[in-house]
Amino acid sequence: MKTYLRLLSYARPIGVYGPLYVIFIILNVVFSIVNIAMLLPVLRILFGKAQEGEALPVSLPEFELTLSYVVDSFNYHFGQIVISEGSYGALKFVCIALIISVFLSNVFRYLSGVTLARIRANVVTNLRTSIFSNVSNMHMGFFTNSRKGDIMSRITSDVLEVESSVVSTFKVIVKDPALIIGYFVMLFMISTELTLYIMLLLPVSGGIIASIAKNLKKKARRSQETLGRITGLLDEVLGGMKVVKAFTARHFVNEKFNKEVRNYARLNISIAKRFELAGPISEFLGVGVIAGILLIGGSLVLTNNSELEAEGFLTFIAVFSQVLQPAKSLTNSFSNIQRGLASGERIFQMIDTKPEIVDKPNAVEVKGLEKAIEFKNVGFAYENTKVLDSINFTLEKGKTIALVGPSGGGKSTLSDLLPRFYDPTEGSILLDGKDLRDFKLESLSRLIGIVAQDPILFNDSVFNNIAFGMKDVSLEKVMAAAKIAHAHEFIEQLEDGYETTIGDRGLKLSGGQRQRLSIARAVLKNPEILILDEATSALDSESERLVQDALTQLMKGRTSLVIAHRLSTIQHADEIIVLQAGQIVERGDHQALVASGGLYKKLIEMQQL
Repeated sequence: MKTYLRLLSYARPIGVYGPLYVIFIILNVVFSIVNIAMLLPVLRILFGKAQEGEALPVSLPEFELTLSYVVDSFNYHFGQIVISEGSYGALKFVCIALIISVFLSNVFRYLSGVTLARIRANVVTNLRTSIFSNVSNMHMGFFTNSRKGDIMSRITSDVLEVESSVVSTFKVIVKDPALIIGYFVMLFMISTELTLYIMLLLPVSGGIIASIAKNLKKKARRSQETLGRITGLLDEVLGGMKVVKAFTARHFVNEKFNKEVRNYARLNISIAKRFELAGPISEFLGVGVIAGILLIGGSLVLTNNSELEAEGFLTFIAVFSQVLQPAKSLTNSFSNIQRGLASGERIFQMIDTKPEIVDKPNAVEVKGLEKAIEFKNVGFAYENTKVLDSINFTLEKGKTIALVGPSGGGKSTLSDLLPRFYDPTEGSILLDGKDLRDFKLESLSRLIGIVAQDPILFNDSVFNNIAFGMKDVSLEKVMAAAKIAHAHEFIEQLEDGYETTIGDRGLKLSGGQRQRLSIARAVLKNPEILILDEATSALDSESERLVQDALTQLMKGRTSLVIAHRLSTIQHADEIIVLQAGQIVERGDHQALVASGGLYKKLIEMQQL
């Protein structure tokens, strides 16, 4: 119930649409009941029991806000029409009243449907925006430990499940109980004895339905988790199709995908077995109750041992037959809602996850770099695996430090600590003598520009990729940045120039072109501090020359931390730090490190070979 109410809280503004929906539903229910209630006066006329207003009120009752006042007022007017117009005139009166009642019932049904659509749309919109907002606020470690496909599944399929099985049942949960209560009020008015007989059988039916729905939510949760794995596998395979083809791994990934799909199908069949059982059982039990009503009620009418007459008995059966449909919908919804609640719990698990890296309560804005950035006894570990140990160096303003070393030495991890993608598990990083954790994250991000080894581009225009995250940027500024990055020439040759869409992850462009767009983005941001994960090793000679020249232009006058893959590109760095197994093993300028004959010289010799 807690999950259900929390889901409905996302129907903001529920305070506006919720009361409106309830009012429209109540009015719809009232006129729906009136439609059935019209059956009794019709039967009285057809059975000849309404001659000259027999057994009907002879005076209009005094006004009071009760059901009996409404019934007595109708009976009074009905009796007057019978007296003045005869049975046929009374029949016309009932038919006109029925038409008006049906019209009003359907008007309020339409209004309630439109209001529910607004509630449903608000829930879906607010849920998706809340999940995405929280996910985008997460620290980088969250994405390292989470499957992207599972995140996507929660934002897409889980929200759809909530929409179809939870929010849509809001109609059933509000309308159907109101209908059932209204119909039972009518049943008690017609025959208390028969209604009490029905009430005795209801707990039995409810117990059977509850046992069917048991464990349904657990299976539904497993089903949604499996769907998340399917989404993740799809993302991996489609993104790595070149590798799949190159290693003839099609049969392997097909079997892996088929296994997950079969598991998903098996879980859904198991859920369907329980879900589909609820409707037939509730209908069977309802028909069984009707058979009992026919037997008991029929005996009361035939033996004249009760005030129940034939027209009242027929009306009783007609009213009870109307109870069956909302009761069946209610039981089906009780089973169906379990899937939505399982999805809702997965959604709230994502929404309630807190980022590990957040601003301190007293965090301040960082205005800029004035002196230096100092890494002081910095250590870092992924869970129990230590990646960095006792890192100490100072990057002065306007200087360039290059990080080199064998793969797995901790270079990328060290560069990720500066923009606070992660926080050190030991030691601290100081900016002008103040710990980075004392600054607001957003202000720190504005200070730093990153050019990654694998350029991150989006399926959007060239202009929007260069101006990514920046507001009110003119085409002239974007073009100026592109010229500095040696990207303007090839952009102009594209079909639509700066408005050309570059495809998923920029796959319509070459590697060198993608990297130069990434550099143009950094140029436009004009950051004080640069982190460069040099990406020239996989480029051809011409692209490498252009990219390296663009990087040189970008680094002029900036404080730069460079991860070097081709050591020939960082010979002019102010200091070169050699990392191995998470520790600094050598440091100095290019000439000094070569002269020392250590690891740095061996790496250069290996690259030259």
